[in-house]
Amino acid sequence: MTAVRPRRSALYMPAANARAIEKARDLACDVVILDLEDAVAPDAKDLARAQAVEAVKAGGFGRREVVIRVNGLDTPWGAEDLAAAGAARPDAILAPKVSSAADVAAYGAGLAGDTRLWVMIETCASLFAMDAIAGARDARLDAFVIGTNDLAKEMRCRLTTERAALAGPLSLAVAAARAHGLTILDGVFNGIDDDDGLARQCDQGAEFGFDGKTLIHPRQIEAANRAFAPTPEEVEWSRTIVAAFDSPENAAKGVIRVEGRMVERLHLAEARRLLAVADAIAGA
Repeated sequence: MTAVRPRRSALYMPAANARAIEKARDLACDVVILDLEDAVAPDAKDLARAQAVEAVKAGGFGRREVVIRVNGLDTPWGAEDLAAAGAARPDAILAPKVSSAADVAAYGAGLAGDTRLWVMIETCASLFAMDAIAGARDARLDAFVIGTNDLAKEMRCRLTTERAALAGPLSLAVAAARAHGLTILDGVFNGIDDDDGLARQCDQGAEFGFDGKTLIHPRQIEAANRAFAPTPEEVEWSRTIVAAFDSPENAAKGVIRVEGRMVERLHLAEARRLLAVADAIAGA
């Protein structure tokens, strides 16, 4: 199986804050997103860009993936952000407010080396173009990231902890990502001090099928890492499925009985994927 990188927790860090960047090198998150967009005031955009590039080049983030979220190409800073971030070659560039396959091509053209492209799904237009966006002919495209705050603003819906108004869009986004083999990360939870609400929303995201959650504060990391990691029970059941299909008598079977339950080869594939995630987390 292809190597799996856990993306349970993706923490936005304002790139204008040098202390925050330094702190990110030692946090327990799977992904650090150096933000040049929403978390940075207009008069600090140039500083944020320079510090993000410097941080990527300096390294020191260990196992963590490092992503730079640039400003949109329709802003005064977007083109320079993309050029500088692309040249720095982080693990990925996160493009905001992507609403079409043409947007994917525009951002992808600015990348070099092994840098991947992640895109924000956060506009009403993007909801009706998710299949086209996910299926864009750009080999760098690697992940969807949901922007629930911007999406709720455009929709003029109420963004509660339960997110009932966004249940449809969130489920469809997961389906679109899965149809094209992409990772998909859930949107942020705004209640920094609401531990119970955060835990409930992380669990909801895991139930929807997200790979992890974007975060706005280090104290949210533990809840996300817990919710989006395979449980001990899931790991044990997955091992049981793999062992059952590995038995010589089941080598040619498409469906078998395991501990009183019907198990198909589609369950075998999912069991192997889950074990790969668990192994990657354990080895981090």
